[in-house]
Amino acid sequence: MARYTEAVCRQCRREGQKLFLKGDRCYTDKCAMNSRAFAPGQHGQGRSKSSEYGQQLREKQKAKRFYGVLESQFRGYFEMAERRPGQTGENLLSILECRLDNVVYRLGFAMSRAEARQMVSHGHITVNGRKVNIPSYQVKPGMVVSLKESSRGIEKIKANIEANAFRPAPKWLEYDANNMVAKVVAVPAREDIDLPIEERLIVELYSK
Repeated sequence: MARYTEAVCRQCRREGQKLFLKGDRCYTDKCAMNSRAFAPGQHGQGRSKSSEYGQQLREKQKAKRFYGVLESQFRGYFEMAERRPGQTGENLLSILECRLDNVVYRLGFAMSRAEARQMVSHGHITVNGRKVNIPSYQVKPGMVVSLKESSRGIEKIKANIEANAFRPAPKWLEYDANNMVAKVVAVPAREDIDLPIEERLIVELYSK
């Protein structure tokens, strides 16, 4: 299973904004963006003027990094979005939101999408009562996502849920916090996705 293995704080610095890739660390003074808010590398502090292509590329890279997917998989999602009716950019974000690891993160079971991916891979999550250990699994309306009964007593997961209690689940998920069960009630719409991504630029990039 391919994944990014370098220091993730470099990704935030390259995009010039917090991507919240390290969970609770991103909310502390230890966040790299607080001390080194410039691009990594020898020329990171130099002044650069971004071209139209550069802006499109950065937007695509930012979306990939938010959701933790690599290029080939992201391109596959784009092609899937093109085949669906509606606007390609909004379809793309909807597909990314429907990844099982993203759903686990949105429900507050994990502090970051990377941690949510690990939870899914380790078999802590069920869909319609059956264990699913594929982070990229696409949830659909009517499906029920829940935390495995035997995993609910794990201290780290309990701490995550308590820390994320202030963060409401998105409208497209009907979440029962007492039983740690959520039902997918709709396909996520663009207004339900709070990430600062200009999907129009991604569509323009892939349409060249």
